Amino acid sequence: MAYTTTRRLNFGDCDPSGIAYFPSYLHIMVGVYEEFFESLGFAWPEMIKERKLGFPTVTLDLTFSNPGFHGDRMDFTLKLARLGNSSLDLEHEVRTGDRLLWTARQRLVLTSHETNKACPWPDDLRAALTQHLENEDAHHSAA
Repeated sequence: MAYTTTRRLNFGDCDPSGIAYFPSYLHIMVGVYEEFFESLGFAWPEMIKERKLGFPTVTLDLTFSNPGFHGDRMDFTLKLARLGNSSLDLEHEVRTGDRLLWTARQRLVLTSHETNKACPWPDDLRAALTQHLENEDAHHSAA
């Protein structure tokens, strides 16, 4: 089941000509998947401070299709494509109206702040994530 939200492309997200500055997209994207986790009941401040867990990106592949402009309302669609032992793959699609702005494929790995190493998904978080897998065959224990 996809997670969707909308963001406005603000002045500070753009270069002087009013075109989106691509690093701003990444900052906005992190906020979107942080909200996705919160919608599952796993707010990052709690996960980081209390459970001592982190979610670093280990791979990220972006494809830019059209420029975004100051004031655009960007519709983000986030899909959980794969859930591994300690990682997950996300697919992002960002549109404004019917115009595709960019897509991304991203792998996050769950890490322990105590060991700085990958760790398995806790049962409660795995159960919540499993409910959002795009297809039931997307479990892979290799990663």
